[in-house]
Amino acid sequence: MPIARFHIEGRVQGVGFRAATRAAAMRIGLVGYAMNRADGSVEVLACGSEAALAELHDWLTIGPALAQVDRVCVSEAPDAVVSNANFEIHRGRDS
Repeated sequence: MPIARFHIEGRVQGVGFRAATRAAAMRIGLVGYAMNRADGSVEVLACGSEAALAELHDWLTIGPALAQVDRVCVSEAPDAVVSNANFEIHRGRDS
């Protein structure tokens, strides 16, 4: 299955972005994670069908009500490993 890495910039931390992303990804049928980055952005790694990844991309460009998404960059992540059949929220890491 394809794996995509999304980098979301804007007002995306402190507005429930990761939790809302998790809910959207699970509704769509994706596995992966959402994680805050030290630079204020959010990273999302998702695995699923091309159609499901495209639907998540569309959702990420808007995000939850309190978010202000300025930019979504997406790249393929063929070497990434999704270790379970869930969509997790990670605490974050330094960029």
